[in-house]
Amino acid sequence: MTSRIPPVLRPEHPVPRSLAMLVQEFGLDHRGSMDGVEVSGVTLGTGDLHPGDLFVGIQGVNSHGASYAEAAKQGGAVAILTDAAGADIAAGAGLPILIVDDPRGALGAVSAWVYRTAESNALLFGTTGTNGKTSTSYLLEAILRQLGLVTGLSSTAERHIGDLTVVSRLTTPEASEMHALLARMREAGVRAVAVEVSAQALTRRRVDGLIFDVVAFTNLSHDHLDDYADMEEYFQAKLELFAPEHGKRGVVSLDTAWGARVVAESRIPVTTIATVGHASPADVAGAEWVVEVLDESAAYTEFRLTGPDGRSLVTREPLIGWHMAANAALAIVMLVEAGFELEAIGAALAVDADSGGTGGIQAYLPGRTERVSGDRGPSVYVDFGHSPDAFENTLAAVRKFTTGRTIMVFGADGDRDATKRHEMARVAAQGSDILVITDHHPRFEDAASIRATLLEGARLAVDQPETYEVSPPEAAIRKAVSLAKEGDSILWAGPGHQDYRDIRGERTPYSARDEARAALREAGWA
Repeated sequence: MTSRIPPVLRPEHPVPRSLAMLVQEFGLDHRGSMDGVEVSGVTLGTGDLHPGDLFVGIQGVNSHGASYAEAAKQGGAVAILTDAAGADIAAGAGLPILIVDDPRGALGAVSAWVYRTAESNALLFGTTGTNGKTSTSYLLEAILRQLGLVTGLSSTAERHIGDLTVVSRLTTPEASEMHALLARMREAGVRAVAVEVSAQALTRRRVDGLIFDVVAFTNLSHDHLDDYADMEEYFQAKLELFAPEHGKRGVVSLDTAWGARVVAESRIPVTTIATVGHASPADVAGAEWVVEVLDESAAYTEFRLTGPDGRSLVTREPLIGWHMAANAALAIVMLVEAGFELEAIGAALAVDADSGGTGGIQAYLPGRTERVSGDRGPSVYVDFGHSPDAFENTLAAVRKFTTGRTIMVFGADGDRDATKRHEMARVAAQGSDILVITDHHPRFEDAASIRATLLEGARLAVDQPETYEVSPPEAAIRKAVSLAKEGDSILWAGPGHQDYRDIRGERTPYSARDEARAALREAGWA
């Protein structure tokens, strides 16, 4: 067993800053002597603590973080930042204490000060939405690299600093980790950073202290209603990114009706983009940028992006589905809004090799409709999608290039939004010829109960597929492969890039990609 918690990336050569200057800069109440005390980092947890850190104690569900003050001191913390109640709890540790009303609310600004975030000259791009955040971020980073820049990435799947890659902990890291990551990127000479911004990151103030040069909205659909009371509250959380304290300019997709709401309620200047055949004709006609899919194959999607004054480019992205072309186009418009010339982007992404083109966008997106099969046998795709809308779009894309049957394998997260399970299962059943319902991350829920709910949802589909319930997922993918023939496609949705399963709080090593490949080999497919 292993916790499989990835490391926090910090600057390798932090420059300490005076604690007394921090107090003066922010006008903080404090206790204890600050003479000669310098801080070089910020952390919320003793597990990530480095000598010289400012330890931040926040009231949790079951305990106050300040109760770990003594452990923080033993680990090398030089001061505590907490609220008044936490200050009383932490007093016995004998460290200087900085007092604020809302430690989490102060975390972003204090971390930005300690890690000198304002001194960075890197361009910051932030993408939010229900689906497409990760894909847009990866595609954006790939284009930046093709334009010759050293890049950084913070996504659900990975963190990138130039050529360094580590697996992510959260979609958007805590504010202290985010600013530490940017400081490490500054050391590495990163010139542009793509950040995936979740609704929870905005609600929990994980991007406080950052002002993005360009922010973008992909779409909104049913998800995370375990964290938000309804779709309106979920939307309002996303909308926070389109405020002067977070972004300078915005790009908004009109492919879902929520996009028009973002445009109407944004507090920063925005430009719009719409996809022919998926946004309403009125929205396509009114959008400043229009995406039109020109060609689709199992290896790429080619599209034209047309903007103001008729300027346009044609390129390809290496994934199936119109929605991936829309994500790539959104990334391109974000770059234009940041000051890049459309003509220069078009030259870097040209398809025609005779004119110096590279065949379009050169990107690898782990676990995003990732084909893990060989040239013979059924095509097997592993995907991270875990919402009804993601299922619908990805299944449609897979079916388009399947000459035989479409087989879908999926489960649902435990201890997460249960209200979407019936609709996920209905969409999965409606879009597949064979459905295999299995487990994903049961966490502390009963896996059999989750599967039973998914089976109920699958029975709501108008067209009923051949359906199986198979647990655990190792057996489920082997069942799917045993049913598959040449020309069939298998879509395994949910696990995507993840390298673990969460079972009763234990993260056990697990790779859907490796399991799928093993199942194919065992079945005799090379």
